[in-house]
Amino acid sequence: MRVLGIETSCDETGLAIVEVSGNNSFEIKGQALYSQIAMHQNYGGVVPELASRDHIKRIIPLINQVVKDSGADLHSIDAIAYTQGPGLAGALLVGTSVAKALGMALGIPTIGIHHLEGHLLSPLLGQKNPLEFPFIALLVSGGHTQLMLVKGLGQYIILGETLDDAAGEAFDKTAKLLGLPYPGGPQVSALAESGQSERFNFPRPMLHSKDLDFSFAGLKTAVLTQVKKLGGTENLEPSAKADIAASFVAAITEVITEKCIAALNTHEQQHLIVAGGVGANVQLREHLNHACELIGAKVHYPPLHLCTDNGAMIAFAGAMRLAQNPSLATSSRSFDVRPRWPLDQLDEISA
Repeated sequence: MRVLGIETSCDETGLAIVEVSGNNSFEIKGQALYSQIAMHQNYGGVVPELASRDHIKRIIPLINQVVKDSGADLHSIDAIAYTQGPGLAGALLVGTSVAKALGMALGIPTIGIHHLEGHLLSPLLGQKNPLEFPFIALLVSGGHTQLMLVKGLGQYIILGETLDDAAGEAFDKTAKLLGLPYPGGPQVSALAESGQSERFNFPRPMLHSKDLDFSFAGLKTAVLTQVKKLGGTENLEPSAKADIAASFVAAITEVITEKCIAALNTHEQQHLIVAGGVGANVQLREHLNHACELIGAKVHYPPLHLCTDNGAMIAFAGAMRLAQNPSLATSSRSFDVRPRWPLDQLDEISA
């Protein structure tokens, strides 16, 4: 079975074709991704209307490219999986309408996928030895920071989540305070490599709380306060910028790591899945790997190119859903998108 995945939840137009073989193994036959970073840089963040218009411009050429790269044609596709939510409403509508129209034209079924479930399952794509349920999952990105117990496909129990800013959002805001370009997360991480993490004693919000929730607003405020003490963004010395970045990264990675270890211990699990854009952070990976090794647990990450939004994770999630319940697929002409769609309310995939 070949599944075409379409991802247009925010500012990346992602397409991919994933093939499922008889022994339940998965292979990416072709994929393409167009990022709108350069277009949104001047605004310091994603402009929804511009994002939607660019998806319209890019999606058909990217579908043609992916089909060509797969060495087949459109008629070799058996099903289409598309991001139904959450995300920007206009952006979601582009991918959804194209998926439905293409499915109707080809006479093949379509299936709507939860964007975060795509991220959650992406570390399983390419695993030589399939990871069995249950396990602990950390979803960490610009919009989400959540810990959950994954009992099975679609069976997600939220153990903790951020009460304010997500980790990725804190990275981006810190980058802006340091005068770094958008998107800020990778910039802060790179700058931190040359800094002294002991110079500034930033708070570790909720580190010693008895739950698994997160809070990063206070950490962001501490960075703002320190920047003001040093004369503002324009007057920061290069060494001070590096030290602030390193101190910030040390604080945020310590909190995330400790919460992950607590979740593993509390629920007696030995496997941790890490997904989402912040999951590519070098320092976070180092801390998680070391901490999990100490307790005999193992961490699983998606390949770096699958950490950010992409079509492969949507195709993969669709393939897994269809393998579990083929009746989910539909050729219905009607559709809707879900800009807000909590993962723990994922009762079933809507087509």
